[in-house]
Amino acid sequence: MLSSLTVLAAEAEHGDPVISPFVVGGIALALLLVLLLAVVSFGGGREHS
Repeated sequence: MLSSLTVLAAEAEHGDPVISPFVVGGIALALLLVLLLAVVSFGGGREHS
């Protein structure tokens, strides 16, 4: 049964993605940059141990 599902999944035609991969990458990059800025601003003004 598993092999028949694998064959059906491999033969299924896939259309264009609904959301462009560039949009997903841009959102991920923006989120990571915001988190980086939050970490840098949280630690600002403190002495290093």
